[in-house]
Amino acid sequence: MRAAMTAEELFQDLRHLPAAERQKFFVILSTKAFSEDSDSTHEEVFGHLAEDEFTSAEAAEYLEVSPSTFRRFLKKQQLLPSSTVGRNLLFAVPTLKAFKKALKTAKG
Repeated sequence: MRAAMTAEELFQDLRHLPAAERQKFFVILSTKAFSEDSDSTHEEVFGHLAEDEFTSAEAAEYLEVSPSTFRRFLKKQQLLPSSTVGRNLLFAVPTLKAFKKALKTAKG
């Protein structure tokens, strides 16, 4: 098991983040990463997402599945939205996190 990723791998991962999340990441990085207290915890970096909701497109991207696979999860009621705004379904981050963990466990 590798302990660290290369800069190129990190760059590729960042390219796949939604634009708003990339922006938040770089704001956090610029304000905390190079300060004297640079040992930021996962909660400090990503804690603002704990109560957030993702759109269907963002949720599919987070789960690393295609939009059609994501729609299949919804149709089979394997995944349920936390709220609806107009015709847009929103998904709670904790629910997506648990579902992603279950998907990875099922894959082995």
